[in-house]
Amino acid sequence: MLKGSSPLIFERSTEDRFAYSLPDLEVEREELADIIDSKFLRRTEAELPEISELDLIRHYTELSNKNYGVDSGFYPLGSCTMKYNPKMNEKVARLPGFANSHPLQNDKANQGSLEIAYDMQEHLKALTGMDEITLQPAAGAQGEWTSLLIIKAFHQANGDYDRTEVIVPDSAHGTNPSSAKVAGFDVVTVKSNDRGLVDIDHLKSVTGEKTAAIMLTNPNTLGLFEEDIIEIRDIIHEAGGKIYYDGANLNAIMAKVRPGDMGFDAVHLNLHKTFTGPHGGGGPGSGPIGVKSELAKFLPKPMIVKNDDDSYKVEHNVPDSIGRIKPFFGNFGIFLRAYTYIRTMGPDGLEEVSENAVLNANYVMRRLEGTYELPYQQHCKHEFVISGSRQKKMGVRTMDIAKRLLDYGYHPPTIYFPLNVEECMMIEPTETESKETLDGFVDALIQISKEAEKEPDTVLEAPYTTVVSRLDETQAARKPVLRFQHENIVDEK
Repeated sequence: MLKGSSPLIFERSTEDRFAYSLPDLEVEREELADIIDSKFLRRTEAELPEISELDLIRHYTELSNKNYGVDSGFYPLGSCTMKYNPKMNEKVARLPGFANSHPLQNDKANQGSLEIAYDMQEHLKALTGMDEITLQPAAGAQGEWTSLLIIKAFHQANGDYDRTEVIVPDSAHGTNPSSAKVAGFDVVTVKSNDRGLVDIDHLKSVTGEKTAAIMLTNPNTLGLFEEDIIEIRDIIHEAGGKIYYDGANLNAIMAKVRPGDMGFDAVHLNLHKTFTGPHGGGGPGSGPIGVKSELAKFLPKPMIVKNDDDSYKVEHNVPDSIGRIKPFFGNFGIFLRAYTYIRTMGPDGLEEVSENAVLNANYVMRRLEGTYELPYQQHCKHEFVISGSRQKKMGVRTMDIAKRLLDYGYHPPTIYFPLNVEECMMIEPTETESKETLDGFVDALIQISKEAEKEPDTVLEAPYTTVVSRLDETQAARKPVLRFQHENIVDEK
């Protein structure tokens, strides 16, 4: 058995045990060649574990209990908005009329689903201040890339082929420069000032005739609202560029202020963040984008439109479109969950979400500022950054603090991001957590700081309570063990 873990399913295997009961084949194996092409026939038995149904169930139940998610504990990942996924959303998404529909049905058979999609677009227009919406992108990063392709198409339609640069703040999400590069742009970095905001003088110096767009998150990745957003808008627009809004942090301003009213030309939203769609397990995500009217004709096709007779259709005749970027019209089950959330909360509820998210973040930040370094003193929005630089002087780094948090039962926050804050911890409590949960988390971080001062080895050797203790991270990166082999078994006899 692997040291410190439950038996692997292969270790549970005992010859001639089965977790299924199937009738014998009515066709002899050699006769299968007459039915199935021989190249598809297995020549040797599959190397599968032989195990009873009960042991199989216990195996997967044990695995599931080792997983960590929002339903099992506090998940304060900064910039990821890991908030509770209401079970009402799940129930609606599983209604047979939605769950059993298929995008290849004709429009007449899909009227209910199309109406939901169209209405969702209208809600997102109202929330963002944009003129048109598409639900097609499958995630935030794909929404970024799609928006930049639309901006490129706009410039090229105007004969402006020399706009090859996209400006990205040094505190931006990593997907921003990546999306710009994949869309074919050169990335230009604009520095932050000593208050964590866009340095206006530096922005002026890097903006010019080659500027296609600037990508901004507001509030930014440090959890700070860009106070000079109107001046930033004017600088970029006067240079002929467009302003793109990374909607990852909309949770801070929802129903309070709209990107469109700030002057943004395009926006993506993370329905699996702000609007409570499931976020873990790699997705599926949903990253709708919205644009102002002058960019609308370049949106990906097909579009979901409303006919004069109040019926709905999937419109493929969009001649200036950048083309299809996702099969059909998006991850329907995810935006159905988000639609349920929006309709359940209503405008007043969504505004209260933002207020509580900001309140929770400021409460946690102020409780921690005497223990950890607080690089920016102004009030934050829905998230904030602190630094473990004080603890580093004691020989304990942010990575060690994160690992020690596991012993206290908390998932660590985002660490070492953004890169412009030394020993950074990025914390987003979200609006869904209670004061008691927040206090427990803060108390744990304060206690870990005391341990770093008085008994640093306790922190340096953590975690102690997890299935796997601290790994050699260099070896794990350079020589990862990704596949089970019998020689990986530790003989404990």
